[in-house]
Amino acid sequence: MTPLAPFSAAHGAPLSAVRSTVLPPHMDGGRVLAVLIDNLDGVVCRYAIDGPRTMRFVSEGSRRLFGYAPDELSSDDGVRYESLIHVEDRAPVHREIMLALAAGSRYRVEYRVHCRDGSVKWVLERGMGVRDEAARHVIEAFIEDITAQVEARQRLAEAESRYRSLFENSVIGIFQTMAEGRYLAANGALARMYGYDSPEALIADLQDIDRRLYVLPGRRDEFKRQIAERGYVSDFESEIFRRDGSTLWIAETAHAVYGAYGELLYYQGTVEDISVAKRYREQLEHQANHDPLTGLPNRNLLRDRLQQARAFVEREGGEVAVAFVDLDNFKVINDSLGHATGDELLLVTASRLKGCLRSIDTVARYGGDEFVLILHCARETDTLQRVFDRVQREVARPVQLGGHELQVTCSIGVAMLDGDQGVDELLQNADAAMYAAKSAGRATFAFYEASLNSAAVERLHLESALRHALERGEIEVYFQPKVDASGRACSVEALSRWVGSEFGAVSPATFIPIAEEVGLIEPITEFVLRTACSQAAQWHRAGFGPLAVAVNLSPRLFRSGAFVAQVALALADYGLPAECLELEITEGTLMDKGVDALEQLQGLKALGVRLAVDDFGTGYSSLAYLARFPLDILKIDKAFVSRATEGTREAILSRAVVTLGRDLGMRVVAEGVETEAQRELFASAGCHEFQGYLFARPLSASSADAWLAANTAAVPAAAPIAQSM
Repeated sequence: MTPLAPFSAAHGAPLSAVRSTVLPPHMDGGRVLAVLIDNLDGVVCRYAIDGPRTMRFVSEGSRRLFGYAPDELSSDDGVRYESLIHVEDRAPVHREIMLALAAGSRYRVEYRVHCRDGSVKWVLERGMGVRDEAARHVIEAFIEDITAQVEARQRLAEAESRYRSLFENSVIGIFQTMAEGRYLAANGALARMYGYDSPEALIADLQDIDRRLYVLPGRRDEFKRQIAERGYVSDFESEIFRRDGSTLWIAETAHAVYGAYGELLYYQGTVEDISVAKRYREQLEHQANHDPLTGLPNRNLLRDRLQQARAFVEREGGEVAVAFVDLDNFKVINDSLGHATGDELLLVTASRLKGCLRSIDTVARYGGDEFVLILHCARETDTLQRVFDRVQREVARPVQLGGHELQVTCSIGVAMLDGDQGVDELLQNADAAMYAAKSAGRATFAFYEASLNSAAVERLHLESALRHALERGEIEVYFQPKVDASGRACSVEALSRWVGSEFGAVSPATFIPIAEEVGLIEPITEFVLRTACSQAAQWHRAGFGPLAVAVNLSPRLFRSGAFVAQVALALADYGLPAECLELEITEGTLMDKGVDALEQLQGLKALGVRLAVDDFGTGYSSLAYLARFPLDILKIDKAFVSRATEGTREAILSRAVVTLGRDLGMRVVAEGVETEAQRELFASAGCHEFQGYLFARPLSASSADAWLAANTAAVPAAAPIAQSM
């Protein structure tokens, strides 16, 4: 045993000395001290400095702590305290106590003990060596239960270990940065993302985040401004420099951490590399803003460019001319030589038009064989005439396509941006001037004049006749089937047709926009909706299975709070299950700022109907709505489908769009399928349904009966209608 150093009074008074403390005459000092010791939440003890730790004194606290009475631990034939100590802790505890005794100091040691009831507790023993009444060297100690504290420390250590593991092993970058712009902490994922070998290297090198990290100056200030305003940033997108000078796009989500007195301590958050997603989104957004064939701005971007042109004129002065350019007799070429040749001609025309204009001007494809030019110019008519003469000469130059030498001319209508004229009015005026140029013999150009508005008179007559079309029974509902990959019908689309006594058959492209503008679209849509529900219920009873019917919705309907109730009433009146009704909404409707589309769609989803986004790919500038709105079906527009041929960029984008829809859990439909090659391309991409002339044109109800009988697997009439998946 390690020799003991001599003890002195400085080492502490033994129990005998404590018992000799002077007390008032009316108090029994020994009894009071015994009561105090026994009531302590722990064990007061004195034991010999020997191997078994022979107890000379044990307080009543031993019953509560160990489950043993004092005499059981202190008698010669009782339980040795050493045996209560956990076997793994005995040697370390003995060593710790002996070192303290040798140094003449107090000791403090934690260890585990086995209790009478079989439990294991953690205890803290504090004590020191003293001399007892017989001048023997003994240890006087106090032992208390610290199980709760030890377990709390263990839980904290485990939590810190888990946090450290998450921090160090996360595949997402994690950081802490100081307000002045340096890194306080970073994990390995962030270091690798930024091109560093270790977090330490990143922290040491990036001492000025604003100037060293962000490509765009002031981006760090914007980060701090948003956190100051909202307390956090979410998906804060920025282009940043990596260590080697290359760049990538990141999205940061972070918040501020404050001290007890409200002082800013640091920012902490996560970083994700979104470079691939950013490029993919830019490709799709480019597709949404540009014509897929020519790459020119489409109608959506055209409107934006016109607004920019107006702002430029108001700020800088000058004039802006808007010209509608329409190819003469293009339909003849397209129908006789095929769509492929027609597309090549449009590509050549687009290139020639761009070559005629300056970089500040715009060439857009408005649709079909129509182009729109936005020209910044002086108002002199002769200057514009020279421009349009050059445009006509360039367009009319012969071109060899498909073994044929083709020469086409164009008719141009010009309107000047003037005063408070709206974009729609400006385009309408240019369109009216273009038709005037065609009426004048084509291959020429005409400036807009107010007299050209005589065409509006005819439109008024058309509008008047349309107001009476429903009551006269002139509006009919036709049905165009949609098929699955096996060619079997899985749903139909309800389409309105107008054959009037005054104008005959009027194209939906003509009367639907009029109905939209004058407020007739609501009763027409309700008529189509109820007719479609009635017909679908009849087909179900006839044994055509769980056939869904799709109805197109107008933007105006979303401004009416009654439409959800109208749908519910139609389903109830005809006994059609909600899952057999599909409602198609265009991209523009979903993003119309004047329409609370989300609330309306949620109301429709609550009924159980299925929601489809129609004309996908026709030009909206954001894909966020695909995740924001509760959509079930994505319909790829026929103009997009017609451009997709195997091996082309359009085919690659087509597959990307289909994959996007499928990954979002949506059912993808290709509409406007006219050739077997188009069907095969979209089928191989994973499209669920197909619609177009390759399968069937819009059919009357009776003709649709016959078509469905030949292309639908019959089921018993009593079978329940299931959701078409």
